[in-house]
Amino acid sequence: MPKSMWSWSFVLLLFLLVLGTPAISSRVLELSDRFIDVRHEGQWLVMFYAPWCGYCKKTEPIFALVAQALHATNVRVGRLDCTKYPAAAREFKVRGYPTIMFIKGNMEFTYTGDRSKDELVDYALRMSGPPVQLVTRTESVDMLKGSHTIFFMFVGAQQGVVWDTYYAAAEGYQEHGFFYATSEDIAAQHFDFEQLPAVIVYKEEQHHFYPHGHVAHQMDPQDVNETIFQWVNVERFTLFPKVTRFNIHQLLKTQKYLVLAVVQEDKLNQIATHELEFRDMVEGVIRKHRARYHDQFQFGWIGEPSIAHSIILDQLPTPHLIALNSTTQHHYIPDDEPLQLTPQALHLFLESISNESATVYGGDTYFMRVNRALFEVKRSLREMWKGNPVLTTVIFGLPLGFLSLIMYSIFCGDCLVTEEEQEEDHEKRE
Repeated sequence: MPKSMWSWSFVLLLFLLVLGTPAISSRVLELSDRFIDVRHEGQWLVMFYAPWCGYCKKTEPIFALVAQALHATNVRVGRLDCTKYPAAAREFKVRGYPTIMFIKGNMEFTYTGDRSKDELVDYALRMSGPPVQLVTRTESVDMLKGSHTIFFMFVGAQQGVVWDTYYAAAEGYQEHGFFYATSEDIAAQHFDFEQLPAVIVYKEEQHHFYPHGHVAHQMDPQDVNETIFQWVNVERFTLFPKVTRFNIHQLLKTQKYLVLAVVQEDKLNQIATHELEFRDMVEGVIRKHRARYHDQFQFGWIGEPSIAHSIILDQLPTPHLIALNSTTQHHYIPDDEPLQLTPQALHLFLESISNESATVYGGDTYFMRVNRALFEVKRSLREMWKGNPVLTTVIFGLPLGFLSLIMYSIFCGDCLVTEEEQEEDHEKRE
């Protein structure tokens, strides 16, 4: 073989090896119907997908990073093609794509959080362990502070109504947070507390206490149960989280007013300077006045304005501020222009919501539900058209074309027959 042919062959081989590297190096296992029989063998994080699904394709590289991060753990990461193995899709009751589940034994948990590497890895690590993990070394608390944005900690003897309720809350919220327990000696080196038992939430380099821990033995057990569950439900979020389509429903479960600074992120997650200044102003106010507003308000920011548009059923320019009543679905908008909104004006806006003097919009009436559904349909169609106008035309054009033919045959068929009969009668008379 000529030397040039050897060179081309080598280049081609190298090219094929490079193309094959992602598939070879990927630690995501390809699953089949046999997974139904082996699901009990260990713990699994599985993505159920369809090859034609655009969201699945976007999630695939993220899922590969998740598999890489979990390689040294006892969690196996796999994916299953539901179009090729429909029996498995039926077994796990898959309703949409992609569906991500954590599976251990007979238990199945559907993931509803953000599809980011860090969120998925944290989720898998939480679900792979017990609801409450014991901390037996003082340096472990420092590690937790460095690795977790938020975690809960029980301090004291692991018995009694507070411990039992804390453990039950950990079981209920294991999908959404990390829960630990430790002794008084270890906790005393990291947290300031006066009485035991104590339940602590650590977030954003600060810690806060469940307010009734030291008097819980004097309370009705039902009251302890309700207050601990409610406290965990409220405290499992940071002070100013990024709100997405995946976590907004969890935030609404706090039953507080949800106050959102709405800005526009580009494809690189960059925000225009004037919008960033607006968001930072809102965050600065609520961080400085946490004690004043924490009981009534949950704050956050949105980088995808379409989420806010779905709430107010309108398209306001960014930046802007909206507040949503999580129980009645009413929303509020400041009278001031967003870029003219000052800290003092923000305080007045929040006070007007608190004392119910603010102008109310929206709600959860039947009429508003219909309007919201129509708005979502229009929004989805616009996004489909922007994303793939050819496919959108095919999806809606073909059914409309067939419908036109059917309608034409129904209403115009008799006209054609009549015209033909008239022509035949005319020929006979001639």
